Amino acid sequence: MNIPYGPLLVVEDVPNVLELLEVTLRFKGYPVISARNGQEALDAIAKERPALVITDILMPKMDGYALAHRLRTDPKTRNIPIIFLSATYLMPEDKDFALSLGAARFIEKPIDTEEFLLTVAELLTEGPDTLPRPLSERDFYTGYRARLEHKLRHKNTQISRTERLLTTLPESQRPAFEALLRQAQNDREEIQTELNEIYQILDELKRPR
Repeated sequence: MNIPYGPLLVVEDVPNVLELLEVTLRFKGYPVISARNGQEALDAIAKERPALVITDILMPKMDGYALAHRLRTDPKTRNIPIIFLSATYLMPEDKDFALSLGAARFIEKPIDTEEFLLTVAELLTEGPDTLPRPLSERDFYTGYRARLEHKLRHKNTQISRTERLLTTLPESQRPAFEALLRQAQNDREEIQTELNEIYQILDELKRPR
């Protein structure tokens, strides 16, 4: 396949999902570069402009929402199409926020490979979409805060349910649910850390300049 454009950038922090996406795209002849979070993605884009960015949303250091906002507010990268992937941010409000950032498509995990490849091919062959105006810093962080607060409430409910369940399970079934609990607690800690940073940013934006 003769590719008359730059590589496809895949941004994903889960190794087996990243490998699946890389293999799937390379099998179809696409050149692929990869990153494990939004900051690595920005570093990669500074070196080589991709034709398309395919990014997970929930990632450490800089997640997909923040990456998209950075790309959209930079004139050099504003028109790069973005596909969001997510197994966590699936509420209609999550998708609406993604589209308000200028995402071209939103794909739920687990990924349907055929649908994924069709979406990639369509975006590479279609002309550029008319993108919404980039959100202001205040609007972005306000919307981002709302999405994270919702996820934190959901995660707290999930943890409470798991903790209650553990008290009723036979010993043989506990290890699997204890592992789920630890993962949920780690997720909650990541979300809370991000929220604290956003609260600080919003406080700074409110101050007169």
